[in-house]
Amino acid sequence: MTKRTLGGTNRKQKRTSGFRARMRDHNGRKVLRARRKKGRHRVAL
Repeated sequence: MTKRTLGGTNRKQKRTSGFRARMRDHNGRKVLRARRKKGRHRVAL
């Protein structure tokens, strides 16, 4: 069988774009702020 082209692990996803990852640095917090201001249903993954 051939390997599927697109796949990822949930751990990697959470570590890079989860809420706690965003809160960790200033720019991440800016992302959260912008998404809240825009009215996103989900602020972080």
